Amino acid sequence: MWLIAEYEASALFSLKLSSATASGGKTLLVPTPFAVKMALLDAACRVRGLTAAREEWPQIRDLQVAFRPPTRALVTNLFQKVLRPRRNTANPDSPDAGPFQKTIGYREYAQWVGALGVALGLRHDEFADALADLLLNINYLGRRGGFVQLLPPVRRVDAPPHDFVVATEPQAAFTVDGTMQILDDCGPDVTFDQVSVYTRERVRAGKDRIVHHIVLPNYRLTRSSKSFSLYERVQDRT
Repeated sequence: MWLIAEYEASALFSLKLSSATASGGKTLLVPTPFAVKMALLDAACRVRGLTAAREEWPQIRDLQVAFRPPTRALVTNLFQKVLRPRRNTANPDSPDAGPFQKTIGYREYAQWVGALGVALGLRHDEFADALADLLLNINYLGRRGGFVQLLPPVRRVDAPPHDFVVATEPQAAFTVDGTMQILDDCGPDVTFDQVSVYTRERVRAGKDRIVHHIVLPNYRLTRSSKSFSLYERVQDRT
């Protein structure tokens, strides 16, 4: 069984590659399976309680995830002034004296035009009702503040529609008329304590957090300048 939810952005979306540094990094056009599962786990902790979320984590971790990107994604490219903790003590008379150092960072923010489709494949149908409730309680994807809103009710189908691309397994074939995204996912054995921010357990890259190279079919860069990049589903262009 698959559950399909459609979300419309009510704020700008941004999510860098897991390997990007704090100083810069291009945004992905869609959230990663890892980000979706963390959003589901956050909803489970808030709605169902910590004990239930811990018990349901293996089912959330093992979900298959597929995406249908929004009709268009307009990415704004900019440099932004940021403050970061100072490593060395500054001269008290210097203009930027204090615990933080002024610097700049490269940032990208995407404005979605159209709904993002998220399809989740379950191994156990008895988890479907609880999962549908969690999908209803997701309020942001990607960076904190990238708010989204669920549009129609969650649907149940036997398989995701043809315009969805599965992002939790390597693609056996793909179209060249698309855009590649590097999306990370949970490893098969990652534990609740490893993904919890309140423990000292660490998530190991390549084992607990694995990467898939996914091509969004019929989705490509159609216009760009020094300040923006426009991606569109080719068949939806007018």
